[in-house]
Amino acid sequence: MRVFTPSNQNRLTNVSIVRLKKGGIRFEIACYKNKVKEWRSGVETDIDNVLQIHSVYMNVSKGQMASQEDLSKAFKTDDVEKILLEILKKGELQVGEKERAAESESMSKEIATIVSQKCVNPQTKRPYPVSIIEKSMVELHFSISPNKSAKQQALELIKQLQEKQIIPIARAQMRLRIVLPGKESKKLKEKIGSFIAAIEDEDFSGDVYEILCSVDPGQYPSLVEIVSAETKGRGQVEVQTVQNIADGDENL
Repeated sequence: MRVFTPSNQNRLTNVSIVRLKKGGIRFEIACYKNKVKEWRSGVETDIDNVLQIHSVYMNVSKGQMASQEDLSKAFKTDDVEKILLEILKKGELQVGEKERAAESESMSKEIATIVSQKCVNPQTKRPYPVSIIEKSMVELHFSISPNKSAKQQALELIKQLQEKQIIPIARAQMRLRIVLPGKESKKLKEKIGSFIAAIEDEDFSGDVYEILCSVDPGQYPSLVEIVSAETKGRGQVEVQTVQNIADGDENL
């Protein structure tokens, strides 16, 4: 029997159980806390750092091992490693009430932080404090899902806040500097006009046309693509403020 203990874990002192019911029988494996989610997301790739022990149980808490007969019947194989992988991939991670509440609170804070960073009060043009967003989530009865990313849920929250008008809220706009070759500038300005929310300043000097403007973050990828294609790479789109596309997420 092989037992693996990563340097940052103490064996069997912080067990996470993954459970899979197959062939009418419940099977469980003992894993390190936090490692199951890391493995499923691709952050952790070494299964030895995920499993506390390479064995399949009927009940981890009671120490009841699964019989080879039950394993073979349910999984149609005698290869324990394959069985462990299937349970790890398809099984349900068991979470206690306290842990579930802590995870929900952490996710809620992360969602509120993202919305605070990406949105503003359209009346003041200033971002909301995270506490205000959290209060609005409570008023909205916003449901936190453990199976969706914080970014996905932040987008859903923004949409619901706008629909229900809990607070006045709008996406913060990106500030861009666009430089176009003079010959194509007039024609190209008309094409990109629909992407621009507001022009702060524009200057035509010599063979260069320069625009300082604001755009919705969702328009940014298309704007860059058009400028690059129409100018054959000679045009430039420079981001003056970058918070709206942090982490490479142009849609958030």
